[in-house]
Amino acid sequence: MEMRLEVVQVPVADVEASKSFYMETLGFIVDHDVEHIPGMRVVQLTPPGSPASIVIGTGMTSMAPGSLEGLQLVVADLTTVRTELHRRGAEISEIHNLGGVQFAYFADPDGNRWVLQEAVPPEFRAAHVEE
Repeated sequence: MEMRLEVVQVPVADVEASKSFYMETLGFIVDHDVEHIPGMRVVQLTPPGSPASIVIGTGMTSMAPGSLEGLQLVVADLTTVRTELHRRGAEISEIHNLGGVQFAYFADPDGNRWVLQEAVPPEFRAAHVEE
């Protein structure tokens, strides 16, 4: 059996403000923006280079806007990505080194909390994974 997680709903209050944040500040690509039925707007956005997407919109979820936390984006060079996102207007934390793995944190306009993680090099992983 094979399963792939491809889309995660992110609850937002203002679809236009969130769409702008994810597109302009984070550089996500809009896959589609449609209203399938009256009152149900679906905006799917994909982070650059990611096989998984997020969906924001109206009429899809009972989650409260801003209630999602821990979505994690893995990047090759955290310093470079953090600098670029900060330049684009994202309020992002300083980089935290947690035992050799680096993280930074930010939130979208509704308060949904995201984590940026620098990709763990294979040699680090091999030294820290128990068989």
